[in-house]
Amino acid sequence: MTSTLQNKSLVVIGGTSGLGLSAAKAFIAAGAQVVVVGKNPEKLEEAKKTLGNAAMALAADATDPKAALAAVQIALKNFGGFHGLYHVAGGSGRRMGDGPLHELTDEGWEYTLQQNLTSVFLSNRAAIRQFLEQKSGGAILNMTSVLGFSPSPHYFGTHAYATAKAAIIGLTKSLAAYYAAVNIRVNALAPALVATPMSQRAQSDAEILDFIGTKQPLDGGRIGDPSDLDAAAVYFMSDASKFVTGQVLAIDGGWTVSEGQIPRREAPAQATQSQGPTPLARKLAGLWTKLTRG
Repeated sequence: MTSTLQNKSLVVIGGTSGLGLSAAKAFIAAGAQVVVVGKNPEKLEEAKKTLGNAAMALAADATDPKAALAAVQIALKNFGGFHGLYHVAGGSGRRMGDGPLHELTDEGWEYTLQQNLTSVFLSNRAAIRQFLEQKSGGAILNMTSVLGFSPSPHYFGTHAYATAKAAIIGLTKSLAAYYAAVNIRVNALAPALVATPMSQRAQSDAEILDFIGTKQPLDGGRIGDPSDLDAAAVYFMSDASKFVTGQVLAIDGGWTVSEGQIPRREAPAQATQSQGPTPLARKLAGLWTKLTRG
């Protein structure tokens, strides 16, 4: 991936931690210059140090209509162009009341959709307007989730979040269809459970980790690492994918093709023996007794 993004100027919304920061590193390693956007001042400063001179950082909230517009202008003024947008920003609305529909609060619904869907609408609109003005085409990559099309009702029953992620897929495909004729490509990545700040609850739950061991069976059955998405992100932002649009790539360790059943724990041998004959064994014994007496 050393030079696949040479001379590209990219914006990463949510690029100061987790998946976004990992991607920003990969973009720079592939030759790009990057503007990262984040709202946490400490993470912003850490990202600046980590990314070096090939990056600029903007302190802004992705739900602010001005955030993506400002990031695009920074790319234009400082790096001489704007070629692609990667939208990663989003997050859980669980603490605000997201959950199963019968428990989902109005506040939880509104907050979760604002963070995960409205922010994508705002950044995508800013990028497309700039591409149209430049008459240059360009690449947009959105972050959705396997929960948008492959639910996990027991462990991840947050219905506003799943709705937002499903809507991002619809938006991505609609934009891809509409703007294909002017060479604006719009695709999406759909990860399963990845080790990010947002997934701390799941990472610390032993039962969920057992579930992930069978639901994401690849590479030993593990939680994903942010770097697992980097190669795909570089591909979609590069000219290597110039004939690809409207696609949703699941990077999920096998989530969407696995049953995800937690292995039953075997009972101790002593407990098993004390249970006595099974119903089937008792039936067979009774049948044998009748036959031998006859």
